[in-house]
Order: sequence, then C-alpha cells, then structure tokens
Amino acid sequence: MLHEALAVQARRNDPLDDVRTAALDRARGLVDLLERQRTEPRWNAFAASRGAGEYDRILVVCAANQDAIDGWLAACSDAEGRAAALCLMQASRCDIPGSREYRAELGTVMRRVRGWTPEEVAVMLSCVTATPIDHWSAGPLGPALDAAEQLDADGCRALAPQLRLAHTELMSGEAPGHQRGPLGRRLRALLARVDRALIPDGLIPPHAPWAAALRDRAEVRPTPELAELVQHLLAPSGPRPSQRWRRTCRTLMEAASAGELATGILRTLAEDEPLCSRRRGTHNGWMPDDYHYHYLVHQNDGDLARGLVWAGALAGGPAAVPHLGALALRAGGPRTDVAEDLKLAGAAINALAEVDDPAALEALWRLRSRIRHRALRKQIGTALTTAAARQGITQGQLVERSVPAHGLAPDGSIERMLGGHRARVTVEDAATVRLTFTAPDGRTSRTAPAAVKNGFPDALREVKALAKEVRGTLSAERSRLEALMSAGREWPYDEWCRHYRDHPVTGTVVRGLIWEFQDVDGAWRAAAPAAGPLGEPVRVRLWHPILASAEEIRAWRELLVAEQVRQPFKQAFREIYLLTPAEEETRLYSNRFAAHIVHYPRLYALFKERGWQANFLGPYDGGDGEAWGEFGDGEWRACFHHEPAGDGGDHATDYAATDQVRFERREGRRRREVPLAEVPPLVFSEAMRDVDLFVGVTSIAADPDWSDRGEDRWNGYWRTATFGALTASAEVRRETLERILPRLRIADRCSIDGRFLVVRGDLRTYRIHLGSANILMAPNDAYLCVVPSRGKGVGTVFLPFEDERLSLILSKAFLLAADTKITDGTILRQIGRDA
Repeated sequence: MLHEALAVQARRNDPLDDVRTAALDRARGLVDLLERQRTEPRWNAFAASRGAGEYDRILVVCAANQDAIDGWLAACSDAEGRAAALCLMQASRCDIPGSREYRAELGTVMRRVRGWTPEEVAVMLSCVTATPIDHWSAGPLGPALDAAEQLDADGCRALAPQLRLAHTELMSGEAPGHQRGPLGRRLRALLARVDRALIPDGLIPPHAPWAAALRDRAEVRPTPELAELVQHLLAPSGPRPSQRWRRTCRTLMEAASAGELATGILRTLAEDEPLCSRRRGTHNGWMPDDYHYHYLVHQNDGDLARGLVWAGALAGGPAAVPHLGALALRAGGPRTDVAEDLKLAGAAINALAEVDDPAALEALWRLRSRIRHRALRKQIGTALTTAAARQGITQGQLVERSVPAHGLAPDGSIERMLGGHRARVTVEDAATVRLTFTAPDGRTSRTAPAAVKNGFPDALREVKALAKEVRGTLSAERSRLEALMSAGREWPYDEWCRHYRDHPVTGTVVRGLIWEFQDVDGAWRAAAPAAGPLGEPVRVRLWHPILASAEEIRAWRELLVAEQVRQPFKQAFREIYLLTPAEEETRLYSNRFAAHIVHYPRLYALFKERGWQANFLGPYDGGDGEAWGEFGDGEWRACFHHEPAGDGGDHATDYAATDQVRFERREGRRRREVPLAEVPPLVFSEAMRDVDLFVGVTSIAADPDWSDRGEDRWNGYWRTATFGALTASAEVRRETLERILPRLRIADRCSIDGRFLVVRGDLRTYRIHLGSANILMAPNDAYLCVVPSRGKGVGTVFLPFEDERLSLILSKAFLLAADTKITDGTILRQIGRDA
C-alpha cells in the first residue's frame, strides 16, 4: 500500500516525475521495510487481553523491523541513500494510516550521503512546501537545506525558484521562532549565492506600514549592500546584540546609505497607526480570529523589527531617544492602545541604555516609574546598571542624578507665552502640579481660555503634556524617596543638596521630610521639614522612627500636628515593626500576618501598586502563591506566601488565605534565605509594614457588609478580626486621633477607649473599631453597617498623613455624632432596631 501511494505521488506531471520514480525504484527494499513497519502489530485492547507475553512479542517484532531498516540504511550506497532520503520524505507526507515522520532515519542518511543533484534537492524542497510550513513540517526543511548546501553556485541557481518559495512559505507560516530564524538564515545564505542584491519574498512584511519605506527602497533600488543590511538586521535573537553586531550594523548602514531609513522606521513604530487584527489578521497563531485588537508587529516579523529598532538607535543617537522611550512604553506599558510586545519593548529599553546621552537616562528613569511588567523592569534595571557602570557610579546614584528637571526654574515653575496669555506649570506641593493661565488683564484660570484653545492648539498640547510629565515625575519621586526608608543610605551634604534639596521636582518632596545631618564631630541631628541644618553638615540621611527614641518620635508628631504639616508620605507617624518572641522562635519565618482571609483580586492589585511581584492564583498557575518585594536598595527581598481559600474549581480565585513572610538576601546573582534575626531593622520594619497594609486593606474584616451576605463561610474569622486587637498601623491611627480629636468640632462627643473611637450620638452611642472602621452600637454591641459614599471625605479636617482608613473613621464619626440628621433609611432602621 505504501509503495502504491508513493508511486501516485511520484507522478505530478512536472519535470521531477522521473527523479521521484527513479528514487522509488532504487529504494524499493527500504519501502517494503517501511510498509512492514507500518502494518506491524500494535499494543491495543485486543493485545492487552492476551496478557503481558503478547506485549513482549510486539516489542520484539518492532525492534527486529527497526533493526532491518537501520541495517539497510547503513549498507546502502550514496545513490541508494539519496533515493532513500527522497522516499522517506515522501513517505512522511503520505496520508495513510501508520505513516511516520522518519526523522531519525532521515538524519542517518543525511549524515553520510554525498553527491546530491539539484533535481534531487528540488524534490525534497517541493515535498516540504507541499503543505503550509508549521512546527511539524519545518523539520524536514533542515535535511533539504543540508543537501542544498553541498551544491555549487550553478546548482543553487538552478534551485532558486524552489529556495525562494521555501523562504516565502517559511516566513509566512506558523513555524516557531527557534525554527524559523535558523532555517531562514540558511535559505537566505543559499539565495545570496544566486544574487547578492536579492531580498527574498517574505523577508520584509508586505503590508505592515512600519516597513513601507524599506519595502519601497528594496523594490526601487535593490543593492547588495541593502540586502546584506537586511540580512544582518535579522541576526540578533536576544534583547542585546553583541558589540560586533553593532559595529557591523553601522558599517552596513553607511554602505547602504540607510541611516535615515532606519531612524524613520523607528519613528513610525513609535508614533504611527498600529495594525488592526480585522484587516491584517492576528499577530499570534493562538489569538482567536473573532477578537478585535491592534498590534505593532506580527510575530513572524519580530526579528526584523527589533533589528531596525537597534539600527535606528545607532543611526539616530540622542535624536532617537524620544522614539525609543515612546516605543518601549507603547509596546510594554500599562493601558496602551496596542497588544503587548515584550520583545519589542525590551529592544527599545536596551537600545536606550547604549545611547550615551543624559536624555537616554531620563527616558529610562521615566520607564522605570511607569512600566510594571516583571521582565521589562528587570531589563530596565540591567540597562541602568550598565549605564551606571559606564559612569563609575551605582545604579541608585544614577537614578537620582537622572531625575528630569523638565526645564523648571529652582522654584518648581515654568512659563510659556501663548499669544497674550501666560501659561504656568507649577509644582505646588509634593502631591500637586498646577497648570494655570493668566490673561493680559491679569485674570487667572485653571482652564485654557478660548483664545488659547483656538489660536495655539499645538502649543497648548505641549504645555499640557509637560504638566503631565511633571506630575509623573513628582509621583515617581515620592515613591522613590519612600523606598529609601528601607535603604539606610547616606549622602555627602553637597551631593544631597545638588540632587535632592535643590532639584525643582525632588526638592518639593525633600522639603516635607525630616532629615538627619552629621556634623564634623560625627553627631547626627534631625531637622524639621523645610528647616535647614545647623552649622556645616558633612553627611545626610533620611530619618526613620525605628532608629529614634520614643520621646523623639512623640516630639516630632506633636510638632507636625501643631504646625499642620502634612508630609509627602507617612514618616513621623510611620508604623514600627520589631521582631517578636514568636518570630524569634520560628526563626526563618513570621506568622504575624498568617491565617487571614482576603479579597484576592484586591490583594493582587495592591501588590502591583506597591511594586511587589507576584504569580496570579488560579486554575492555570495552580498551587500556593508567593509575592515578593525588594528592600534595602534591592539587597533584600521579602516573600509573602498565600494560597487560594476555599474551592474555586475551574474559576478565578476570589479569596485567599495568607501565610508566612520570609526574607532572602542577595549574594551575587542568587538569593539566600536568612533568619529573621539577621534582617536589618529598617528592612524588616518596612517589609512588614507593606504586608500589614496588604492584609488590612484587603481582609474581609474590612468589608462592612460582609455579615449581610448570608454566607456562613469565614464568619467566625470575620467576627474575630473585625473587632480584634489593633495592628501597628491601627496603633498609629489611635495615637493620631488622640492628637487631632481635641481640635474637632465634635470633640465633646468623642473619646478613645482601647481599640475603639467612641462617638456619643443623640440616638445611641457608637464604637468605631480603629482597625477595620466597623461599628458596634451600645448597649448591646449590635453591628451597624455603614457603607461609605464614594468621594466623600472629612472636609477641612487636617490629617498629618494620607490614610483612607483614618479618613473613613472620621467621616463615620461626624455622621454618627449628628445621628438625628441622618436621612439614609437603611442606617436609620439599623439604629432603631433593638434601641
């Protein structure tokens, strides 16, 4: 049956019929062995019913037949071996039961056979291209190219049509990158023997807008130099090509006069309209056809696109920085208008690291604050480390020296004249960037006047974009300085002044914090926010309450409340977490925040918001979860373990149960788990503070309407945790309330009793838990569910730091102190019940 099928395949009414027929005749003995192998007994239900002896017999038969095939191949002549290779490839394409790939047998032949003719290689190539080239059919292309590479230039010229067809099918097919790249390079090397100026079909995407300029150049002015450049652009497969590749790329671009072409394509990728899946098809084979989205580069064209990104960076230099930054954010940033392309974004990030210009460092700094993807953040870190090493400084020093000033004056402002109107961008405080417009008559507004909108639309867009960039930098600096709370870093005073105090953006955050200054005698003295040091300090460090006495902490907190100073982040009122006897006992892990039930989607979102990395719990990731955050300038890592709570089945995880916290220390490129006692107090406190935040914000104990859901699951935990002992953050909340309550207009109705804020209303007395903000009513501790209205706060009440839970507690206190004025029927019914 196999011989007859191969005989039918041999007759295609083309010039290769005789070659195929001759090969079938010459390898008839092998074909008979393949037929016997195809029909040999199988292990199935019938064979199983005959016992283990039948299985052993089948193994013996199969092994004997395979030995016969191997013996025939080992003893055949070169002519018989070439015929065997053709028959093996044809047999692998036979659509009959029992057909195989015969890759091992084909490899045996190709390693020892010589003397290939162009016609025989043409048969092999036609066999490969008879069906679309994918993961399975790309395999036989390798042996066909092995044979083609033994031909001389005339032989390759005779094969040119088949080689070009194979290249087109390979580049447009669904073969994975690890096959397509090497096979494509081999095909192009063979075609270059025929015509050095030839750029094969499929190498440049025929419809992608970003490749239009290169496609037109290849069609109108094909040259060997351009063809060699295009081939070279496809060579690097990793995120960072070698120095040799870059030197060659510069040489080839100069020879082909293609520098402006490369920079133009980079600009197109960063700015122009993306491809649409409805018109151009999906960019990945696994994407569903009915899902509509936009993307930048098809997966088959990724190597060329990344090569062009590097070429554009090499040719453009500092002028390419804006395009590289925009492309990295477009392909790998959050909430973009195109599908994520991590390899393209990584190419742009690593190309930025090689541009020796301050603007490139500023671009990397902005990307570091905006990109959240784990792999890309790692590449940004590597890029910054590379750039820092080039300047002989640490990555931390590089980051603080690369914070963009955006052209702001020392007072944090910049002005632009738009006709007769003056637009002013001002950093007002550590959380506010204001854009205002002043008319010729002196009137000021926060919205652009009609004369500006209509007369200067482009300039207005630039000013608004500048204000947005400054806001992003201010937010990132606030987060970066807060991360320094775990670093324990010190700065020379003059360096600190230059990069921190006097920076128009960073300085706004710095002036709201407490800093310690060391004098020439080695003594450290803290200075109030916005106050300068005494004398001539030598070094500076950020003040942390864990290194201060209780009296000093109390004094700073009283000062901030008395002078109504609101810090950029919680510093004086910062929670302190010290090692407990239980943690000394467990030694390697802490169970302080274990056994809590949390809303998992909220927890995962909070991980991302605080810069932690985590795997996502679900049916596809499976198992326990682990989140980790870096502290101490990246030298330490805290690992927070958690697992799905309940049986989510095949659905997404809604709830999780918290578990241990462990710590690891960096040792070279690896990390080693360490006992808790070896973790620096700053690192331990800051890490546990984050974990406390994760649990406190996402625990079901903080859900005010949990008890009304009618679910028995975890109600015991909810009752215990929602009114239980206060955590460190709740203790700080209680101390803060003790200081600000006397200043409130409801002070005579409020008092603090242990873990509760007690509010005396006219209808009842209420106890608001300082941890969960949930409420109990006297005299019978009935639960009162008050769901906060979105957007409502505590009005003009001064708070020394931002704390949503403290704001919620105060808003409930104001509401309940005037309970006779409550109009919400749901709340009134609860108050009236059992009163």
